Amino acid sequence: MGVTKTDHFTDEQNKIAVIAKALGHPARIAIIEYLLKVDTCICGDIVNKLPLAQATVSQHLKELKNAGLIKGNIEGTAICYCIDENTFAILKDYFSKIIVTVSNQKCC
Repeated sequence: MGVTKTDHFTDEQNKIAVIAKALGHPARIAIIEYLLKVDTCICGDIVNKLPLAQATVSQHLKELKNAGLIKGNIEGTAICYCIDENTFAILKDYFSKIIVTVSNQKCC
């Protein structure tokens, strides 16, 4: 098989890109903000909080889960979602390094 474009980058670079892509839609940002606000696992309330169809919300939840930004646990016939703190720790570390580097730069 041929080499894909992602093979030219580090695992960390690819991971950050997947996370950033998942955060690249306002509905997904709204879902993250809602989960942060309620500070608990949510099963069905997310659809009621967004101006989107249930199927659309489900697709956004799937993208967030695939990127590792949220976790989902099956409880009965529902899936309950909450923030995955491990992925946000990765983002915090990544952006902290950028902020420190930018703060110390003396260009432009």
